[in-house]
Amino acid sequence: MTEHPDVSALVAVLGVDIDPTLLRQSLTHRSYSYEHGGVAHNERLEFLGDAVLQLAVTVKLFSDNPDLDEGELAKRRAALVSTVALAEVARGIDLGSFLLLGNGEELTGGRNKDSILADTTEAILGAAFVSCGADVARDLVLRLVEPLFNDADRFGASMDPKTSLQELAASHGETPVYTVEHSGPDHAREFTATVRVGDLAKGTGTGSSKKHAEIAAALAAWTALNGK
Repeated sequence: MTEHPDVSALVAVLGVDIDPTLLRQSLTHRSYSYEHGGVAHNERLEFLGDAVLQLAVTVKLFSDNPDLDEGELAKRRAALVSTVALAEVARGIDLGSFLLLGNGEELTGGRNKDSILADTTEAILGAAFVSCGADVARDLVLRLVEPLFNDADRFGASMDPKTSLQELAASHGETPVYTVEHSGPDHAREFTATVRVGDLAKGTGTGSSKKHAEIAAALAAWTALNGK
């Protein structure tokens, strides 16, 4: 991958006239910035894009489901804006091909990491908001995420990923096996969990605790095993 990837295919898929400088920034991971003199990376745009995503999904769920209570709406929103869901959206538009990554992330498979893909998706939404305004950004959210809205199985799995994976694995005669590693200092420890379901599926997830990392990994494996 060159340092200046041709983003014309991505622009065509997005269908939004994002300012080229902002689009490049949205695709720039912190690791690339560190190795290239501190160029602007995508974390501020990610912060904004998360808010754009949350609002668009919340309003659509509220409008489309007048019979659902607050708790059910919150659970569905969590499923739709989860790292796994956003990474799935990112893979659907081949977002990994356009990322600007540092050498370390490149060598460790950063182009296919759920966390990086999800964060970059949010950054693109933030860039769309700044470039084109709230309405265009909202429409982009719905266009990217809408295929997930009617997936009832996804909502159930997101509420209890480990149990859902256990049950789905059992239907294939398998049992999920988890491994967990950690890195970073004690005050900022990050856990990375990997779960395998025989040779059928594999999921990885990160979190600030072993429990959260395993939950993220379980949801990723469930998504893969369920053919989502």
